[in-house]
Amino acid sequence: MLVSMLVTHNVADHWVQPQAQSRDKGLHGVHMWKGRLACLRHVASYTACTALIVAVMWALFELRVSLFSFILGQLISAVTHFWADRRTTLRRLAEFVDRLQGLKDEAVGSFYQLGAPRAGKDDNPALGGGGHRRSWVVVAHRGSMRPSQAS
Repeated sequence: MLVSMLVTHNVADHWVQPQAQSRDKGLHGVHMWKGRLACLRHVASYTACTALIVAVMWALFELRVSLFSFILGQLISAVTHFWADRRTTLRRLAEFVDRLQGLKDEAVGSFYQLGAPRAGKDDNPALGGGGHRRSWVVVAHRGSMRPSQAS
């Protein structure tokens, strides 16, 4: 099941998601609603993909999953995916974890920025954005370190 979900996640995030949604889903400020709607559209198609694969796995392997659990799992996935894809939410969480680890000033958020596209450069490392994966890795990495290791 894990492998099927990882594959589906990558297909839904990178191949199903149109470039406009990838570009716009993190917009804030005066374009906040455009960003929210792009993110909602992306999460809807993402959730359709993951629901389909879970339903297929459920039927193929006769998994003992209730309809309630299926729906709850998809809802949790959709809400957390929307939260992560709005971008500033994970950046703030990563910065919070950095501060918990005792980092200060310019060091806060520096690990989160690794691999991010540089302003004015065409070097986006991830098709479809992918910033949420990097951010969760940052949070997990920083959260598992002792303060002396975090710098």
